[in-house]
Amino acid sequence: MTYGLREFCRESHDILAANNNAKGRDAVRKNLEKLLKNEDFVEEVCGKDAPVGVTELYRDDELEFVVLAHVNEKPHASPPHDHGTSWAIYGQAKEYTDMSEFRRLDGGEGDGAAEIEHVKTYRLKPGDAGFYDVREIHAIDYPAKACFVRVTGRPLENEPRLRYDMETGKAELIANRSAS
Repeated sequence: MTYGLREFCRESHDILAANNNAKGRDAVRKNLEKLLKNEDFVEEVCGKDAPVGVTELYRDDELEFVVLAHVNEKPHASPPHDHGTSWAIYGQAKEYTDMSEFRRLDGGEGDGAAEIEHVKTYRLKPGDAGFYDVREIHAIDYPAKACFVRVTGRPLENEPRLRYDMETGKAELIANRSAS
């Protein structure tokens, strides 16, 4: 039997119900990599007939985590940002995404003056998934036609998040729209 979205969502629910912490979230990341090996799933959510943009594939009513397909026509580079009190797992389905991680140096958590430094950059290739825990700062950069599946700990529509501007040394509060 092929590992599909239904199995992934059920196992993610069970994992997070038992361990909604970094260890549990990393187990979900590993299962997302397993799901991305399913060529039929990738074609369904990121193939030529898939809608362009962001499509919600699953929302867990009890635990609130969300599974989204991102089908991108154009290239995009996001500024450094976090997902507030949520976490995110990015699983590459097609093309690639260059992920950059940052560390906040000023000890703050809110908006306003903020000093961050670049820690590392690496490439997620099809089948790879990266995990970014609560308030971890990251940026994404992908080419045209890149597709990824993102799992977030809760819906981000109303989640206060921060976007960082390294030139001005400021963090800006964003809500009700996607930073990436």
